Amino acid sequence: MSAASSPAGASPPDPDRATIGELEMLRWSEALAGIARTGLGFTENLYERERFEEVLAVAADIRAAAGRCCDPAKQITEWIAAVGSGVDGYVTPKVAVGAVVSDDEDRVLLIRRADSGFWLYPTGWADVGYSSSEIAVKEVAEETGIDCEPQRLIAVLDSMRHGFTSVPAYSLVYHCRAVGGTLRAHPVECTGVGFFAEDDLPSPLAGPDIWVRHAFGSARGEVTAVLFDAPRTPFWRQNA
Repeated sequence: MSAASSPAGASPPDPDRATIGELEMLRWSEALAGIARTGLGFTENLYERERFEEVLAVAADIRAAAGRCCDPAKQITEWIAAVGSGVDGYVTPKVAVGAVVSDDEDRVLLIRRADSGFWLYPTGWADVGYSSSEIAVKEVAEETGIDCEPQRLIAVLDSMRHGFTSVPAYSLVYHCRAVGGTLRAHPVECTGVGFFAEDDLPSPLAGPDIWVRHAFGSARGEVTAVLFDAPRTPFWRQNA
């Protein structure tokens, strides 16, 4: 069989299919690593442990090919060191909380993140001991100096699917109203902060196609549904 031929019954390559991107490879890597690490946390069978460690090696190679690690062997060591036992070893996404804070002019509060240089609404990892809405209030106060009151949950997003994080994470986003405080950028986490109208947004923005319309529609009371990621078929495949 020549290199240009296809196995019997197989479809020829689709020339219109987009090249696999780094984000998709990262998702595959993390999915495989999560399955393997959870398996290691629940089995004492030596044969199964060896197989799961082999899966971690494949996942590390994929992550390296995606440009997200320089040393696959070191990545494997870090993954294995984080393996727990039983329920503690079940790998789940981290949780982040974001806040779309609007003022009386329906402008939205944005920060310029020091780590990436992109503008986005305030967001941070969920701390133990706080409710998700309390995290929203705390993050806004810490990052911007603004006091706010949560109004309602407006989005539940897979952060890694949209490129917001390089680790598996779900982001809970609240619409909040500013009730006081003084604008000031956090000296470490932010390099800029301000309220912006929809037609006067700063650049560069992180993922504007994902959240801008929904955020400002929610601020104006025009959108009441919760934004979420639709199921894929199969679940692990990137959207068409």
